[in-house]
Amino acid sequence: MNYYLTLFLVLFAYMNLWFLVSLIKKRNDVADVAWGLGFALMAWVSYFLSGDSSGRGMLVGLLVSIWGLRLAWHIYTRNKGKAEDYRYLVWRKEWGKWFYIRSYFQVYLLQGVFLYLVVSPVLLINRNAGADLGLLDLVGIAVWLFGFYFEAVGDAQLARFVKDPANKGKLMQEGLWAYTRHPNYFGEVAQWWGIWLIALSVPSGVISVIGPITITFLILKVSGIPLLEKKMEKNPEFAEYRERVSIFIPLPHRKISEN
Repeated sequence: MNYYLTLFLVLFAYMNLWFLVSLIKKRNDVADVAWGLGFALMAWVSYFLSGDSSGRGMLVGLLVSIWGLRLAWHIYTRNKGKAEDYRYLVWRKEWGKWFYIRSYFQVYLLQGVFLYLVVSPVLLINRNAGADLGLLDLVGIAVWLFGFYFEAVGDAQLARFVKDPANKGKLMQEGLWAYTRHPNYFGEVAQWWGIWLIALSVPSGVISVIGPITITFLILKVSGIPLLEKKMEKNPEFAEYRERVSIFIPLPHRKISEN
């Protein structure tokens, strides 16, 4: 069977499994846990399907697994013992009797399509061994590490902030959050651009740019920053924070004009 079709069918089965989990658990935010784990699954299935034990394939498999497993565990521990994530609660009310059908198509299957696009650099790397590891691979690893630092440290800083009762009702503005309003999202995007740089060392690797472009678009324009910014706007500290701190790319603080 065709390499890419086989991977698509594996992913289709995977997302259907998580839809069944959501029905049993009666919460759709399990899809967020499935997101990171799905990348690790696709990385290793494609690696073994290719029949090529290249160092580059092993490298990206490890990088994607570290990212995906950390993210899945972070989301699982964050949601454990709490009500379903606010985004899915809103959809439960808005979708009414169509909730389960729309969840299947708009949450699970659509997420599977996006996952397939984002992971495309990894699939291409495992399909085409390419040359030995070189400078581009090192640059890609450096970009990935930079992004992983922002995502992992940003998440950890926010988790500690939220757990402190003294911060109830306050807005996180410390650590990496003092340079970008979304260090974790910036880190996630940077990691996928790093993976793409590694993919440039294999034949036709440049076309897998669809991967980082997709995750960048989703986070900047769809389900990432726009939804969170809308929620943050309800905090009275947000207006000043927004004027002073970059929305995405880490930058020095901006001075607030005094009028």
